[in-house]
Amino acid sequence: MMLEIHDLVKCYGKLKALNGLDLEIEEGELFGFVGPNGAGKTTTIKILSGLLRADSGCVKIDGEERCCADSDWREKIGYVPDFFGVYDNVRVYEYLEFYAAAYGITGLVARRRHKELLEMVGLTGKEEAYVDSLSRGMKQRLGVARALVHNPRLLILDEPASGLDPRTRQEFIEMLKEINKCGKTIMISSHILSELSEMCTDIGIIEEGKMVLRGSLVDILAMVNASNPLEMQVYQKLPEAVALLRKHPLIHNVAIDGNRVVAGFSGGQMEEAYLLQQLIEAGALIGSFGRRQGGLESVFLEITGKKEERVVAQG
Repeated sequence: MMLEIHDLVKCYGKLKALNGLDLEIEEGELFGFVGPNGAGKTTTIKILSGLLRADSGCVKIDGEERCCADSDWREKIGYVPDFFGVYDNVRVYEYLEFYAAAYGITGLVARRRHKELLEMVGLTGKEEAYVDSLSRGMKQRLGVARALVHNPRLLILDEPASGLDPRTRQEFIEMLKEINKCGKTIMISSHILSELSEMCTDIGIIEEGKMVLRGSLVDILAMVNASNPLEMQVYQKLPEAVALLRKHPLIHNVAIDGNRVVAGFSGGQMEEAYLLQQLIEAGALIGSFGRRQGGLESVFLEITGKKEERVVAQG
């Protein structure tokens, strides 16, 4: 197990930012860490990165328990904050070699390392550029290279794609996917949920300092979509089809809009198949039939209980 968090608690005065958080991330995962503002994401990341101490609980990385004084533990982590700090009149290669020296990497080894990293993040040819002259997207890429300079086992990113235009954001996502394929375990916090659905193998949703949902994206979407209403297009025998639906023991709240019928349904996939068969046998001509599909945004709103927004998400 790459990361283990058990019963993590952190308070700021009377505010309990983390309230018994539990989380495990397997080696090689690209994990999406999701939650509303104030849920405890940044506090968790700062504790993992050694910037904060938890009040209680246990954190292990690669089987080793967290200790701020233990440099070996810190060297297992690469951290990319949401804000990229830059320095005036520092070139890209100087910036990377400075951070490499902080980990005892100097000379030829440091120069070889920074060339490898710049190639990995798509900044080859920018060695002589001044850091403060780079675009926002290039600075974020350089931030990833800096976090990887000591070859950590776990890469943690806090809202790394904020402020990027759509094209640059997509390129950044592809870069992270390639880094993950090279064997790095990645934990990424983001409010741009469509990004996470494109690249993450697993996600966890945190609310009020606790993990409320954890699993693979495929399993989570399947679970939520299974509770979504049925939608169908009926082109012939619509009255007969509606009458059948309203009498069905697993159907509730039938709504009709032209040829489109939406119905709450409490059955599983087998019951769906039987219902479709019954409709066809009743003479209904069905153009489409299936559960309403939702994305990660609708899952997030559903799980975190934003009832007013949930109506919009399903509309």
